[in-house]
This record gives sequence, structure tokens and C-alpha cells, in this order.
Amino acid sequence: MRIAVLGAGLIGGYVGGRLAAAGADVTFIGRPRQIDVLRETGLTLSDLDERRVVIPPGKLALATEAAALADADMILLTVKSPATEGAAADIAAHARPGTPVVSLQNGVSNPERLRALLADHPVIAGMVPFNVAEPAPGHVHQGTSGHIAIEDRPETAPLVPLFAAAGLPLDLHSDMLAVAWAKLLINLNNAINALSGLPLAAQLADRDYRRCFALCQREALKLMAAAGIVPAQLGPLPPSRMPFMLSLPDWLFRRLSRRGGTPKIDRLARSSMADDLVARRKTEVDYINGEVVALARRLGRTAPVNARVIELIRAREAGGPAMTGAALRAALRRAA
Repeated sequence: MRIAVLGAGLIGGYVGGRLAAAGADVTFIGRPRQIDVLRETGLTLSDLDERRVVIPPGKLALATEAAALADADMILLTVKSPATEGAAADIAAHARPGTPVVSLQNGVSNPERLRALLADHPVIAGMVPFNVAEPAPGHVHQGTSGHIAIEDRPETAPLVPLFAAAGLPLDLHSDMLAVAWAKLLINLNNAINALSGLPLAAQLADRDYRRCFALCQREALKLMAAAGIVPAQLGPLPPSRMPFMLSLPDWLFRRLSRRGGTPKIDRLARSSMADDLVARRKTEVDYINGEVVALARRLGRTAPVNARVIELIRAREAGGPAMTGAALRAALRRAA
């Protein structure tokens, strides 16, 4: 199977790199800036279990033009959510009709957006739960644990042995929308982490930041219940109990986290939104917290906490400073 990774950034580089290192036929398609780095440095892959793989430049199939999609038997789409429409246009123009497209993007709306634009392609919903950072050019590092989830459809069957050979745990789900909403509840921390300016582990060790995260989740859960959306349980706790857990005193949160099998977090891991701020890129906040605001709007309600988070991220994008946990919590409580 010939796999094209459309979007050779952090997630695309890591997932595609792990598949390529295990012998899969993978072509990385990305912006010239991304591809030039890989042509010069190759691709280094590492994770929080201290595994490290280096793929030299000569062993990588690289392209900057979407015409490289023509040879693909499967497309892994890993572009940022704002680039979804542009990626769909490239796929429609260059990929063979019938080539499956697996969306490994943040948010809940990308698969439906793609299906509306790609009538000739099966669109398969997917979810990557772990964080990937770039410690150095050409080096992508998995900083948190978790299993990739993909919609259980006949088209996905060939991926199962490839992911197994790459050592990438892959879970198949019949209801990916429930999985996507559950992942979105977790991703509501992306903005909190970006506003903190801290690594994930340090931010989650601070009760004030956790209570900010819990405020965002509580608001989202109420709206989801009103809309009849039942998020999947992805970890040891049902989604409805996560805000309570996050709000516990630090000592009790640490103790229960150790007992409860919560995901492992590398001490240097940051959210992708925090990385976007450092790189002065536009964030995906509209496709994470913005999904909660959009759901509220469809219900004729409001989502003041998540709307305020979006405003604060916009201020950070414009060069504003990081916020302490106490200041952020005060701002969100006022909004609520």
C-alpha cells in the first residue's frame, strides 16, 4: 500500500515517520519549508519511552506538490483545520477517485467538511490523542501517551497491520463522532496550556489552571447533554467525572492520577496551540473551543467561558503575555 501523508508537520511527520521506519511505502507532502528541512536533516523520531529512530534524507519520499497524491492508495490528512478546504481541493484535483482519506485532525467537524467536498473519496474519521513536539528541525517527539483511533470501516482494514508493525496502537471505533467529542473535551486544555506558557506537566500540576480546564469542560458537557451528544470514554474516567477530578487539591489529584492510569506526559511536552503561539502561527482555537461556541449557537444558547478563552488566545496571538492560573481563573469565572 502506498500511503501519502498530506501535511508533513508534527503529526504527519511522526505518524508517517513511524510507518516509514517500519517499512511502509510513505510519501510526505508538505510546504517547501517543511520538506526542505527533511531533505537536509532527515527525520528523527523519539517518544516518552526513550525510543529513537533516525531516517536519513535519502530514505524519505518527499514532495511539495499535491500531484504526488496521484500514486497514493491511502491518504492520511494531517493539515491544520483551517487548511482543510485547500487540502480537499488538492485531493479532488490529483488523487485517484476512490482513494480513501483518513482525517487525523483536531476538532469534530473536519470529516463532515471533507465529505461535502470529496464526493468521489471515502472519508474516514480518525483521532490522534498524543502530543507531538519539535525539539529541533527534523526531529519530532511524542510527548504524551495514547492510542490512535480510526473509524471501523472496510477501507481501514489494510492500515491495521501497518500500524501494528510500526508499534502505533490503533483502536477501531464504530462511532467516531462520540470519540471526537471526547477528544475535544480533552483538547479544551490546549488553550489553557497555551495561555499558561508552561509545559503540560507543570500546567496540569497547578490547581488553578486545572480548574480553568474544568470550567471549559463543564460548559461543554452541559451543551453536549442538551444536544444529545454522548462522548466516548477514552480513559479511566467517564467524561462527566473529569471536571471533578481536575478540580481536586493538588495532593489528591497527584495521588489519584498515579492510581488511575492517566496518560503519561513528558516533562517538556506542550500543547500544539502553545507551539503555534511560539511559532507565531494562527492557532486552531476556532476548531476546538470554537466548536463549543458553535454548538451553543445551534442550541440557541451561549458558551461564555469558551468564548472568553478564544478572546484570550486572540490576545496571545497578537503578542499578549502569558497568564497566571489565578488570573486566568478569575477571568473565566467573571465570564461564567
